[in-house]
Amino acid sequence: MASMNSIVELLKQQVSAIVLDGDSSFFQEKSDALSMFYPFLLSMLKGQPSLISSLSGHLNPRLGDLFESNAALKNQFLDHVRGIVPVFEIESALSKSILPVLGVLENQAGSSEPDVIAHLLNTQQDEIQSALPAWAASILSGLGIGTAAAPTIHQAPATASDRKSSPWPAMIAIIILGLLAAFWFKSCSNQKKVEESLPPMQSAAAQPASLQLSTNEKGALVSCQISVNNSSYIDILQQQVKQIFSHPLGCGAAADASYHTEYIDQDAIPSVLKLVLGTPNVSLNWVGDQLSIQSAHPQDAERLAGQIKNLAKHMNIMVQKPVDESAAVSNSLSDAQKALAAINPGHIRALDVATALNLQIINFASGSSAIPDANKSILDQAAALMQRARHVELSVTGHTDATGNAEANKTLSQSRAQAVVDYLISKGVDPAQLQAIGMGQEKPIADNSTQEGQFKNRRIEFEVLNIDTGVVREVGEEGVKEKP
Repeated sequence: MASMNSIVELLKQQVSAIVLDGDSSFFQEKSDALSMFYPFLLSMLKGQPSLISSLSGHLNPRLGDLFESNAALKNQFLDHVRGIVPVFEIESALSKSILPVLGVLENQAGSSEPDVIAHLLNTQQDEIQSALPAWAASILSGLGIGTAAAPTIHQAPATASDRKSSPWPAMIAIIILGLLAAFWFKSCSNQKKVEESLPPMQSAAAQPASLQLSTNEKGALVSCQISVNNSSYIDILQQQVKQIFSHPLGCGAAADASYHTEYIDQDAIPSVLKLVLGTPNVSLNWVGDQLSIQSAHPQDAERLAGQIKNLAKHMNIMVQKPVDESAAVSNSLSDAQKALAAINPGHIRALDVATALNLQIINFASGSSAIPDANKSILDQAAALMQRARHVELSVTGHTDATGNAEANKTLSQSRAQAVVDYLISKGVDPAQLQAIGMGQEKPIADNSTQEGQFKNRRIEFEVLNIDTGVVREVGEEGVKEKP
């Protein structure tokens, strides 16, 4: 079996490499902090073997899980290890290391059983203590963990002079440790409620991590998007989504550096996903500390909100009213029809045609590029005008919301734009007058974290390719009219 010094070196080589991969800020300071954290964590696992199973059961265990409600001790520990590094950055780095450390210990012990790992740590007590910073003993003592080696293990035989020596130094040390433990217990107990009420820290320089998903009429997953700057957690969450929803593809994912590295209450996410499973036509948006729920059936949204509040205690949970998409589409078609009818056939301007067409909402079915029948009469009107005015040249641009894979969204938006172009050509419009462009999710006009925003972002836009001269006209409630 390898000595603990070699295991500590292994942690430095393997775990530190995982945690610091791609992180160039305060690299050396974080590396030093991790080196001090490893023997501290090993001491805790040895002193409280139950931590091994509880930490292994977390999707993303945090430093706070080690200190529980002992905020003062955690802050004291961070003050020792962080140096000039901001607290939230060093705490995030240490939290990221916990699961990889457990992985190395399981490998060294040859088992994931807590008792086996605890036995490995007990047999290496001397090496753990030799690597432990001197200041760590009082913090561990405050947590109820002793750092002295057990007297029956690795102890040299007593000599005659040893037997004659006074026991008072050892007794005094025990008394001092006991007083320290009592002091820290008293100072921390007053902060328990405050600590429990605080949400987990997040990086101040990033956008909130977000998770959007929606279900179909059968309660099965139809769309999902993960946005968080943590590739390891994305893999974990993807596996959970695939397993819970029996979905082979999982979610679209963005591990962009502009996002936070973790979610508020992220340990609750798998339980929340299990609640959403089977709930029909529900949309859930988890952004920062805001969680919005929308459903075609308001009672389902209210029920989910009540259940989730018990799981995600730091989230602000809101129930949103569903968007009346059918009414919005119907009104848009009426407006577009009036605007096209108001165009003077003897003086057709490309700007008038494009503006009128932009009034309509082409509400494609999910994943489809088939033009809805309700929009075809509008396109028929536009085709008739464009045949009379060959100078009218339009670009037709497709846009999607940010749900799903970005590349797939771009392909879908191109297909939808091309479908509109092909329909107009089938009605007699010269192909030279049209151009199809797919923008995907790159240019949103509304917030993608809400169902209403996603509905607005799924759109077709018409723009003028060749603007002819003439009086500028605009579209208002009364149709096309000259600008004053």
